[in-house]
Amino acid sequence: MRLDKKKVQLRMAKLGFNQAAVAERAGISRQTLSYVMNGRNCKPEMLGKIAKALEVEPEEIIED
Repeated sequence: MRLDKKKVQLRMAKLGFNQAAVAERAGISRQTLSYVMNGRNCKPEMLGKIAKALEVEPEEIIED
């Protein structure tokens, strides 16, 4: 699965979060978050963590 970068960035902006804040809330490194936001495959477990940090359902932030 791949994250939809624009959807993630819009959600981050709405919540007032930067990548470091999202990564901390998700329990992952900022570098890992950056990798998956820039097109690397995202495992379901990591997708769940990022979605939870952004307070959305996982399907809301993956590419269509």
